[in-house]
Amino acid sequence: QVQVVQSGGGLVQAGGSLRLSCAASIRTFSSYAMGWFRQAPGEERQFVAAISWRAENTYYGDSVKGRFTISRDIAKNTVYLQMNSLKVEDTAVYYCAVSKWADYVTQPSEFDYWGQGTQVTVSL
Repeated sequence: QVQVVQSGGGLVQAGGSLRLSCAASIRTFSSYAMGWFRQAPGEERQFVAAISWRAENTYYGDSVKGRFTISRDIAKNTVYLQMNSLKVEDTAVYYCAVSKWADYVTQPSEFDYWGQGTQVTVSL
């Protein structure tokens, strides 16, 4: 009933850019926020960014503010994460997530469906 499919990621040098995409196939509810989290080895899942159902509100983790931009194409049920000025510490598996709530969600527990994860590696 719900599929969350990610694409993008890979290896980039510090200072470079990458863009992640995430397409959601949802039939059971009509409005939902989407977000991105990341998890490095041995660490807890960390909030990266989220966007409300109609894209009127965006939220960012402190470590990515000013460098990452979340956006969404409502018609395509797709969310994007543009990552600029990447740092070595941005290296992690990035997860796309969908929440049944339309807005004000930034905690992993507030998201209901998750993508498969994609590796982002930033080298010196």
